[in-house]
Amino acid sequence: AKIKGEEIIVPVEEEAHLLAEINRYGYYSRRMEVDEVDLVKDDKKEVERLFQEEIAKQLIHWCELADERLAKHVRCIVTPGNDDPGPMDIVIDSSTKVECPTLRWIDLGPFAMISVPYTPPTPWFTEREISEEQLTVVIDDLMLQAPSDRPVIMSLHCPPYGSGLDNAPELDETLRPVIRGGRPSFIPVGSTAVRDAIKKYQPALGLHGHIHESRAVQKIGSTLCVNPGSDYSADVLRGVVIDLASDGTVLDFLLTAG
Repeated sequence: AKIKGEEIIVPVEEEAHLLAEINRYGYYSRRMEVDEVDLVKDDKKEVERLFQEEIAKQLIHWCELADERLAKHVRCIVTPGNDDPGPMDIVIDSSTKVECPTLRWIDLGPFAMISVPYTPPTPWFTEREISEEQLTVVIDDLMLQAPSDRPVIMSLHCPPYGSGLDNAPELDETLRPVIRGGRPSFIPVGSTAVRDAIKKYQPALGLHGHIHESRAVQKIGSTLCVNPGSDYSADVLRGVVIDLASDGTVLDFLLTAG
């Protein structure tokens, strides 16, 4: 691992390997000449523009892979998270295969699903953060449009507060993990608005992410809530396979890793 901002030198023949490693850890790279770096290194707006340009390139590549490898009858539905810049929705929407139904209902046969990317405020001031009160309004407004003839799936990026799907390291004022009894302290950091909405509307299924450390499944009333977690640093993709019945019930689930 390298310290942020550290300069390293690699032989030309190792460049491809370096770029692959950067990508594997979830970062983005851009090949630039020294004079190009000098022009942009102190220009935060230009750095952000270049960053979003690289994100778009990666998304386009993923969408092309989906179009190439997924069978025609398979649907690929993507919900952005709080870290994802808004313009990325437009990139995904331009895909012929990948769907990005942010803040709207989509038809899933016997089910209907809404997708909400927002989270309550975080210490990192990410792209899609709103207050708990605003999140309540967003969900309630969408539920007013809920189809009455089928059960609902809520794809809400933030997990419900205190559900076991939202445990993350407690941070001090310097954003360093708090140690208690010689171990990192974990606390719930999910959304009370999401928790209240699940209790109020009792969807058939709640799909959540956001808290990478909190791989868990929990029932809130009759609603099955799932956070498959993630482990980018270990190069592991975590997911969940959920069996849904044609009568609108959730039959079973299987947490996966690979």
